Amino acid sequence: MERGKMAELESLETAAEHERILREIESTDTACIGPTLRSVYDGEEHGRFMEKLEARIRNHDREIEKMCNFHYQGFVDSITELLKVRGEAQKLKNQVTDTNRKLQNEGKEVTMEELKQCRLQQRNISATVDKLTLCLPVLEMYSKLREQMKSKRHYPALKTLEHLEHTYLPQVSHYRFCKIMVDNIPKLREEIKEVSMSDLKDFLESIRKHSDKIGETAMKQAQQQRNLDNIVSQHPRISGGKKFKKEACASSDLEVKNTSPMSEQDSGILDVEDEDEDEEVTVPGAQDLVDFSPVYRCLHIYSVLGARETFEYYYRKQRRKQARLVLQPPSNMHETLDGYRKYFNQIVGFFVVEDHILHTTQGLVNRAYIDELWEMALSKTIAALRTHSSYCSDPSLVLDLKNLIVLFADTLQGYGFPVNQLFDMLLEIQDQYSETLLKKWSGVFRNILDSDNYSPIPVTNEEVYKKIVGQFPFQDAELEKQPFPKKFPFSEFVPKVYNQIKEFIYACLKFSEDLHLSSTEVDDMIRKSTNLLLTRTLSNCLQNVIKRKNVGLTELVQIIINTTHLEKSCKFLEEFITNITNVLPETVHTTKLYGTTTFKDARHAAEEEIYTNLNQKIDQFLQLADYDWMAMEPSSKASDYLVDLIGFLRSTFAVFTHLPGKVAQTACMSACKHLSTSLMQLLLEAEVRQLTLGALQQFNLDVEECEQFARSGPVPGFQGDTLQLAFIDLRQLLDLFIQWDWSTYLADYGQPTCKYLRVNPTTALVLLEKMKDTSRKNNVFAQFRKNERDKQKLIDTVAKQLRSLINSHHS
Repeated sequence: MERGKMAELESLETAAEHERILREIESTDTACIGPTLRSVYDGEEHGRFMEKLEARIRNHDREIEKMCNFHYQGFVDSITELLKVRGEAQKLKNQVTDTNRKLQNEGKEVTMEELKQCRLQQRNISATVDKLTLCLPVLEMYSKLREQMKSKRHYPALKTLEHLEHTYLPQVSHYRFCKIMVDNIPKLREEIKEVSMSDLKDFLESIRKHSDKIGETAMKQAQQQRNLDNIVSQHPRISGGKKFKKEACASSDLEVKNTSPMSEQDSGILDVEDEDEDEEVTVPGAQDLVDFSPVYRCLHIYSVLGARETFEYYYRKQRRKQARLVLQPPSNMHETLDGYRKYFNQIVGFFVVEDHILHTTQGLVNRAYIDELWEMALSKTIAALRTHSSYCSDPSLVLDLKNLIVLFADTLQGYGFPVNQLFDMLLEIQDQYSETLLKKWSGVFRNILDSDNYSPIPVTNEEVYKKIVGQFPFQDAELEKQPFPKKFPFSEFVPKVYNQIKEFIYACLKFSEDLHLSSTEVDDMIRKSTNLLLTRTLSNCLQNVIKRKNVGLTELVQIIINTTHLEKSCKFLEEFITNITNVLPETVHTTKLYGTTTFKDARHAAEEEIYTNLNQKIDQFLQLADYDWMAMEPSSKASDYLVDLIGFLRSTFAVFTHLPGKVAQTACMSACKHLSTSLMQLLLEAEVRQLTLGALQQFNLDVEECEQFARSGPVPGFQGDTLQLAFIDLRQLLDLFIQWDWSTYLADYGQPTCKYLRVNPTTALVLLEKMKDTSRKNNVFAQFRKNERDKQKLIDTVAKQLRSLINSHHS
């Protein structure tokens, strides 16, 4: 049993092995079938294998037969086609045979050497084609390089040169033309450097010419920003969603850190247009006016060539030279505002370009270089402005210059440059502006004072009255009650001067705008300038009017009245300044206005001038005095000149009704004292060597006329006989001589109750000597009359006693 099972297993294994060999024979290539058959013959069951092989062949034959039967018609057609092909093939064979025969016949004439030569040529042509295939890309690259350089595409040309040098030329380096190219490569690099440098120089020249336009554009943008800020500050609700174009430009500048070279079509213009601003009229960006691509290309070319430091040094050096040229102001810059504007535009344009270069290149310029240039520019600009602004005498031009400097500072501050020194300098210009204002207002005040009629302002109706009250703060209940027509106490120059002071304050306020000053600083500046206007300019103008030779008493009286009202208006000027600066006058360190002092000084000067003028008028009348000092008898009335003088004084003091009482009283007392003193001098002057008692009595009549004037009270306010005391010296002296009361005088001299207390013995002696000489010369025979002899002796005795009094007084 076991043997039977083992035999069966072996039979199965053999059958499986034969099946595997048959499949291998069917699937294996004929060239590799040997090892397979060998494994059959090496075994012991090749007989059985042959049986299986025969059986497999029969199976395949049956399958072939089936397939042939299925494709029989196609097979027949194929055989038919094959027979046709055989016929055509026979024709082709005949043609080939014929051609071969002809070729053999023709070839008999060709020698073997010629054939070899042709084959050599064929190989040479083939080798030449191969070599040209290698050389043509080199030549094409070189041609491309030349074309790029011709079209000024220098950076692509440099890239082409690198490819040519490192990729193509090494493959054909053994050719002579390649060696020439290799030798030319340094020259080509230098040529590219020179051409790109030439483009850079053109660029530098271009931005030098366009700096003015670039700066103008940048300052327009800054002006737009300021206007927009003002609108936003006035209407905060509409500020959402609107931003200034320059902010967008600045943000884009921060994003544009492009260090790759510009393409040939790229002009370097920054796209800063805002689609949301289509409705607004936009100013082109400052960088839109210049093509920056040459500097970018040159920078990258020099970087690739390893000469970046040389390029940076050259660029900075040239820009420094340009900066010095830009910062040199024209000699006539101070003549017009356009001169200053062009100067500022060039400076702004220069630094806008540098700022753009700083933000769009890496390291060509750095912040330290920009700061160094700005420090130099700031110092030179400030020095130039100080020099040229000092020539300006027109306050309007100074104010426009200030606004231009503020715009200049705001523009550059928007690009990150510190401008505090410019605002500090504006405070210096403010002092100059104040001086030019003072000069201008000096002329204004002079015109007002010169054109004034120095008469109270008449008003005929309510409209005119309200107009004047609206111009000048004046309130008078009594004047309001009076019917029309009526008069204001002051003349026209009062409201005019008051309004011009307010205009001056407004002019000062205009300069303080946009200077970033606090309200206290503005208030202090206005008050100081106004004080200068009052204490120096207006005061000088008033003093000049008062001191004029042709000024009359009426004008002086009106000036006193006017300055009194202007003095009262000073508190309203204080309130006016407080309202426009919002700084209360009680604030610590607030400057007070000195207008009160100014008008008081002017009034006092006018008062003194009135006193002087009155005295001069009195002197003019006294020059008309024509006394007959030898007259024996007086006339029945006072001298004509004195009557006229008294009449003048009466009419003059009648005009003083509007003056403060003290001023009128002082003027009257001063005039009487001066008249008394002048009459005394007239009596005692050396030219009058002799006088008679009759002349003295005539003189007494004149003095009595003066005393009558004093008693009449030409100016109210004097108590009792106060005004008459001005003539007390003359009165006592004349009474002493006319009454010949020497005994009383000599007896009571020196006592407080003396009747002739005001008579000086020296004065009495001088007058006595003149009467003594008269007695001697005019009365030749008087010595023969006892009465005359006694009188002469009495005069001598009195004179002797007077001398004794004088000597004792001196001792």
